[in-house]
Amino acid sequence: MKLEDMMTRLNYSLLYGNIGVDVTDVIYDSRKVVKNCVFVCLEGSAADGHKFAADAVSKGAAALVVSRDVGIDNVTVVKVDDTRKALAFMSAEYFGNPADTLTTIGITGTKGKTTTASMIQSVLEKGGMKTGVIGTLGIIIGDRHIKTANTTPESYEIQKAMREMIDAGCKCCVMEASSLGIKWHRTDGFIFDYGIFTNFSHDHIGGVEHPDMEDYLRCKSKLFRQCTTGIINTDDPSADEMIKDHICRIETYGCAEGADYRASGARLLSKPGYLGVHFEVSGKLEMEADVAIPGMFTVHNALAAIAVCSCLGIDKDSIYKGLDEVKVKGRVEAVKVPGNYTLLIDYAHNAVSMENILTTLREYNPGRLITLFGAGGNRPRDRRFEMGEISGRLSDLSVVTEDNSRFEDVNDIIADIKTGLDKTGGKYITIPDRTEAIRYCIENAQDGDIIVLAGKGHEDYQDKNGKKTHYDEREVIAGILKDRMEKK
Repeated sequence: MKLEDMMTRLNYSLLYGNIGVDVTDVIYDSRKVVKNCVFVCLEGSAADGHKFAADAVSKGAAALVVSRDVGIDNVTVVKVDDTRKALAFMSAEYFGNPADTLTTIGITGTKGKTTTASMIQSVLEKGGMKTGVIGTLGIIIGDRHIKTANTTPESYEIQKAMREMIDAGCKCCVMEASSLGIKWHRTDGFIFDYGIFTNFSHDHIGGVEHPDMEDYLRCKSKLFRQCTTGIINTDDPSADEMIKDHICRIETYGCAEGADYRASGARLLSKPGYLGVHFEVSGKLEMEADVAIPGMFTVHNALAAIAVCSCLGIDKDSIYKGLDEVKVKGRVEAVKVPGNYTLLIDYAHNAVSMENILTTLREYNPGRLITLFGAGGNRPRDRRFEMGEISGRLSDLSVVTEDNSRFEDVNDIIADIKTGLDKTGGKYITIPDRTEAIRYCIENAQDGDIIVLAGKGHEDYQDKNGKKTHYDEREVIAGILKDRMEKK
């Protein structure tokens, strides 16, 4: 592809060479340079791509895109104001502008992005629209699951994933649009068909992220100048500020009067293997909804999914089934077991997230709430004390075990957790081997119990003694259940 064809929507200056040069790929990591590619020099918090320009050329790059002169004149050099923005537009052109073919849905907000994305995917696929997802859980295309380093990957990865979604028969792409992804132009290069705002609260402040809450909100709000239709949670106090300078059509959802999609009559649903919520929807759509994710906060996430799927013409039956059967990997994920108890896998791995999930599960009045958890090695010890206190206070039984002990002795970590537990008087046992701890929970489960395996969530590894080994709790549970069946 000719470099000039990638630059059609960008303002640039040609410093050296020929803008009509043929290039084989768009590369932003000098370690991945291939012959005759164009190397885009990104400036980041940890590294500046301009420092690797000469190395990229020595490896065969045919062109450079820079934001300042790098003193190289033996290849084509193009200067732009912002190389991150340039990467987004160039990647879109390189992959044939896949967003023009897909229906694209961007989700921004402090909480709920992953859950809302999974709900939308579940509903759309029930309605016959094969849907890919880009977000915290990685890139999901059918049965393929590609790990990513960030909630919102670099723009090149986004455009590549959307092209692969089209090739796999997808009609829709749902993307978690993080504030930093928006700030660093990862979502540039196309217009979302729909943008969703979930909620706004304190997060990502300081360091290389956002200097203050104003910048954090301002970055999120940019989504509503980059989408055709905005779908807004009007119950959130920041809703008006979020859409202050919007240029999109607005649809609203919430529990208050006046929302286009309004929820009422919310109540908890509980049966063995299923914890969720029920509510009625009124306004632009009249229906009832059962959602297979626990907690009243689920109502707003489900409403967002209902609103966008209704806009896309998905029928009520598909919406109902999609929400009733939704699963979010590693987020209060129910695992089928042959008993009258509920077994959940969750990513809660610090005191705040543990308190949130255990408080939510307490609302379902379990026979016993049993929490299996550990704590990461080579991390602040205070976290362990705090996690112990939270579980001791909110659980009927804590089962303390390993969780990515890294270079520390798991027994030392457990001893720190016990310090927190001992402050509460809560009942606990320690089983250092995580598989044996899970086996204990299953073998001792009683009717009405809720057992939550906290910490691993969507992770599929254990990090121990400096080595990562495969470890998926779903597989572990299946193995334990198989052993028990064979022994009967």
